[in-house]
Amino acid sequence: MAIALGLLATPAAAAPPPDVPPDLTAREVSFPGDGGLVLHGTVLSPAGAGPARPGMVLVHGAGTGTPRTQLMGEAVEFARRGMSVLIYDKRSQGYSLFERSYSQLADDALGAVAALRAQRGVDPAKVGIWGLSEGGWVAPIAAARSRDIAFVVLVGANGQSPLRQQTWAVAAGLRKAGVSGSLVDLAEHNLYRALADGGMFPEPYYDPAPTIAAVRQPVLGIWGTHDLLTPPRESPQIFAAALERGGNRHNTFHFFAGADHAAHQTPDGGVTRLPELAPGYADLVGTWVRDVTNGEAPTAQTSGPAPVQDSLTRSVEPPAWWESATVQTAALVLFAMAFAAYPAVAVVRRLRGRSRAPVSRAARGVSGGGLAAVLGGFAYLFSVVMSGGKLASPGPLLGDRPVIWLALQAVAVTAVVSTVLTAVAWRRARGPVERGERVRLGLLLAGGAVFIPWALYWGLLLP
Repeated sequence: MAIALGLLATPAAAAPPPDVPPDLTAREVSFPGDGGLVLHGTVLSPAGAGPARPGMVLVHGAGTGTPRTQLMGEAVEFARRGMSVLIYDKRSQGYSLFERSYSQLADDALGAVAALRAQRGVDPAKVGIWGLSEGGWVAPIAAARSRDIAFVVLVGANGQSPLRQQTWAVAAGLRKAGVSGSLVDLAEHNLYRALADGGMFPEPYYDPAPTIAAVRQPVLGIWGTHDLLTPPRESPQIFAAALERGGNRHNTFHFFAGADHAAHQTPDGGVTRLPELAPGYADLVGTWVRDVTNGEAPTAQTSGPAPVQDSLTRSVEPPAWWESATVQTAALVLFAMAFAAYPAVAVVRRLRGRSRAPVSRAARGVSGGGLAAVLGGFAYLFSVVMSGGKLASPGPLLGDRPVIWLALQAVAVTAVVSTVLTAVAWRRARGPVERGERVRLGLLLAGGAVFIPWALYWGLLLP
C-alpha cells in the first residue's frame, strides 16, 4: 500500500519492490522530495504488533538513481533490531556525475522522514536518519534543518570537502598499487582541480564542518578500519571537533576491525566489499538507537581499533588564473593548432607536388611528441581517475613508476629537446625562409614553448 504526502510532481521511476524475509513486513510508500519530485521506497518492520517503535531513514552514498535494494542488507538487519526502516530509490533528476546538490538530497531525505513518521507502528518522536558515504554529507544537513529527526547515524562519513576527499582516495589507491612520483603528487591532483574549475566536479569545496556543528541530535559515527574512500583517521577528528564546537557532546564513534568504507566485511583490505556487515555493526546501531530514543544518549565516546590511513589528505585550493580550466583549454587549442598543423601542411604540400626539405627534421619531434604527450597524457590520466581510488589501475610498473607514464614522459622530453633543436636550426638556416614556412614554424615553436611549462605543471618533465 502506498501513501502520498503533499502535492506530488512528476514521479521518478520506481524500482521493483525488494524481496522481504518472512520475519519482516514491507510496505510500499511514495513521498515528495525536493521540488515535488515523487520518490518511491519501502518500509521494513518487524512482523507482529507491538508498541510504537523507532524508525530510521537510510540515505544512499554517491550514485545516480541508486535503487533502494542497494541498502537492503542494512535495512533487513536494522529492522530485525526492532526498527522500522525506510529505504528509497535515489533521484536521478538533477543528479549526475557533473551535477548534484547536497541541499536537494537533504530535502529528499526530509521527505522520507515525514513519510516514515506517518507510518502505523512508528513513534514519530523516535525517527532518525542514517547516511552512508555521500549520505554522510547529506544526513547532517537534514538533521540541522529539522527537529523531526531524533538521531543521526553516519557510516564512512567524510569531514573533508568532496574534492579533498576524492583526490586523497585516488592518490591513496595509486600509492597502494605501488605508484609514487609526479603522477600522484602533481598530475592527479591538478586534474581534479581543473575538473572542478571547469564545472565537471559538483560541490567540490563544500565544507561540512559548519553543518556538523549545527547538529543538535545524538550522533553515531561508524568507520571501517580499511576504509579506502574516506580518510578514516582524519574524518572522525573533524566530526568530533565540529560537534564539540556546536556544544553537542552526545556522540559515539566506533571503528570496526577489518571493515570497509560501508562497514561491510572485506577480504582484501577494503578493495572488495562482501555482502555481510561487519560483526557487531547492526547490534551496535540497534542498541544505540534504543538507548538514544529512550533518553539515554551516551556522552562523547570512541571505541574500536585504530583505522588504517597510510597518507594524510592535502589541501586542494581553487586554481589561480594561469592554471584555470579556461587557460588549460586555451593551451590545448594552441597545441592542437601548432602540433597538428605542421604535419597537415606537409601532407597538403606533398599532395600538390610542392614538397620541400624541412628547416629541421627535429620539427617532426616537436609535432609528434607534443601531440602524443598531450593526448596520451590526458587519456591516461582520465583512465586512472575513472578507475577509482580503491581500484586504481595504473598498468605495469617499472620500479614505482607506471610504464605508460614513463613512456609519456619520454615523449614529452623528446618534444622539448626537439623544440630547442628546431629553434636553433631555424636561426642558423642559410638563405631566406619563405613567409608561409615562417608562419608554420613560428606556430610550431610557439606551441613547443608553451608546452614546456605545461608539461612541468602536469608532471611530465618531473620525476
